[in-house]
Amino acid sequence: MSVFNLSNAIMGSGILGLAYAMANTGIILFLFLLTAVALLSSYSIHLLLKSSGIVGIRAYEQLGYRAFGTPGKLVAALAITLQNIGAMSSYLYIIKSELPLVIQTFLNLEEQTSVWYMNGNYLVILVSVTIILPLALMRQLGYLGYASGFSLSCMVFFLIAVTYKKFQVPCPLPPNLANITSNFSHVEAMEKTQLQGKPESAALCTPSYFTLNSQTAYTIPIMAFAFVCHPEVLPIYTELKDPSKKKMQHISNLSIAVMYVMYFLAALFGYLTFYDGVESELLHTYSKVDPFDVLILCVRVAVLTAVTLTVPIVLFPVRRAIQQMLFQNQEFSWLRHVFIATGLLTCINLLVIFAPNILGIFGIIGATSAPCLIFIFPAIFYFRIVPTEKEPARSTPKILALCFAVVGVLLMTMSLSFIIIDWVSGSSPHGGNH
Repeated sequence: MSVFNLSNAIMGSGILGLAYAMANTGIILFLFLLTAVALLSSYSIHLLLKSSGIVGIRAYEQLGYRAFGTPGKLVAALAITLQNIGAMSSYLYIIKSELPLVIQTFLNLEEQTSVWYMNGNYLVILVSVTIILPLALMRQLGYLGYASGFSLSCMVFFLIAVTYKKFQVPCPLPPNLANITSNFSHVEAMEKTQLQGKPESAALCTPSYFTLNSQTAYTIPIMAFAFVCHPEVLPIYTELKDPSKKKMQHISNLSIAVMYVMYFLAALFGYLTFYDGVESELLHTYSKVDPFDVLILCVRVAVLTAVTLTVPIVLFPVRRAIQQMLFQNQEFSWLRHVFIATGLLTCINLLVIFAPNILGIFGIIGATSAPCLIFIFPAIFYFRIVPTEKEPARSTPKILALCFAVVGVLLMTMSLSFIIIDWVSGSSPHGGNH
């Protein structure tokens, strides 16, 4: 059960962006980077568990407090808040992107019209006000376990559908379908292959094994975003029947391994279906092939239901963190409870409405809060919490921990720099934009 819970904590909307990441790295480089992030995530959990075992603390923010006092607690809470806001933003962006396509299919419309119920911006506000906000205003989420299980089941269904469609979607696409808006357009592909003297169809349907371009900078942030589960590790550790570091590390390794396989398969089959035509939100790409595909419609409805039910679950710890930062030791207030939830949903809706695509959300959150939660904080908490009489500052484990933190800082700096350069140069794609 713990493996299931942690797998669900890892699994999220990041899986929808991995095929795009593979298109911008190539299969071999993607596999190398995915393996590296998975192994580093496992090592990071080892550092957290060791720090937690020494001081007997089972909360990420409290480790920050033990290591650096109130500033450490506030910074950790801020990183968790940003990560969860990023997750909620990506979920709402999926609603904005996919719900109009579902309505289009149900109404049997060949093309999207300008009516309000086909506008993703109006629909995401409507869903937020009528479904998400009422659930977010509950004091307790009784459906938490059911929603978590359903969410994970939907992503498994998504993987099965992506695998199946690989063998159903023709390559190259028929001319009337080959107008996919992407980071690498059909016209660009034709020009490139003609210059290289290759047949167009062969080149369009040939996988790349190693690629570097302006969009490669988003790959590590997308992967980091997809593997963040660290704030949930310690609470799950506490709930174990016979808790031990070895047992929790085994559960973590198994959960990461399961997600690693699912992520790679989803990315591989998504990429091998559309190659360079894949969009930053994989599901959206299928509408270019057949807007009325029943299987993809079922996947869309399942994913939309899952993300809609998950937003209130993710909002709860964000609200708790805000209350701890700003209203610590104060009694429960319904007014404050409602105000924080409404304010958060309003800000996230504005972000989703004005964000050009989901890639920006994955990129920025994956390049800021994710490296902090996976790399930097576990390493510096470990360095500060483990006593010097047990492990001197120059001992191998502590030197490795510091190196780990430095790697996190470098990845964050490099990723942010490349993303900002990409924005300034105006070469960021708008796949899946509405």
